[in-house]
Amino acid sequence: MDIQLKRGLLDVCVLAAIKNEDSYGYKIIKDMKPYIEMSESTLYTILKRLELSKMLTVHTSEHGGRLRKYYHITKAGLRRIEEFKDEWREVMSIYQFVTKEDTDNA
Repeated sequence: MDIQLKRGLLDVCVLAAIKNEDSYGYKIIKDMKPYIEMSESTLYTILKRLELSKMLTVHTSEHGGRLRKYYHITKAGLRRIEEFKDEWREVMSIYQFVTKEDTDNA
């Protein structure tokens, strides 16, 4: 898969994982696991990129005597999810065109 396409997909997956509630690294990985495998190093790189893009914010809170970073989606992050949905409809249309001969010949 094209690296830029995969990067964009992973960004949107992380945003979707925190769409409904603030979350932290381990929980994000756990929530995404049924759909996609992601290493911690990949996740934290994505989280930093999304923070720099103002698609999420970070706050710390104490949990079990330790500080934990929680990630919160911003309006820009929510807009990115909606943009992705529109883009994906176009990708699916292209996919149907490309595979049309496969279904016509089946």
